[in-house]
This record gives sequence, structure tokens and C-alpha cells, in this order.
Amino acid sequence: MTAPAERMKMMRQRRRARGLRELRIVVADPRERAVRRRIVKQVAGLKPSHERDALQWIEAVSEFDTDETR
Repeated sequence: MTAPAERMKMMRQRRRARGLRELRIVVADPRERAVRRRIVKQVAGLKPSHERDALQWIEAVSEFDTDETR
């Protein structure tokens, strides 16, 4: 049997041949108390008017995301 590192390398090569690429994303862990506190603080600082504008923009551009365009 091949070593794990070699199997991973082969898997990545197969994916690249199919036009795929591995992507790793590191995000803050919401289970951590400090992260939750930071989120609460940021949400409390949101301005309703700005959020309303953002939601209206999302609704406007989502009209283009229909089954007919896929």
C-alpha cells in the first residue's frame, strides 16, 4: 500500500486533471466564547439603514438567479 502522502498527491493530481483545485479556508470557530462575544459586538454595531440597503441590493441582483439562466 502507498504512503498516505503519496495517496493524497495522487488524489490531487486526479482532481487537477478534472479541472478541480483544493481550497482550504480557515474561519473563526463560533464555538469559542471570545469569537461569539466578538460577533455579538459586531452585530450590535450594525446600522439598520445600511443593512436594509444591503438586503435590497441582494434582492435586486437575485432576480437574475433563476432556473432559466442556468
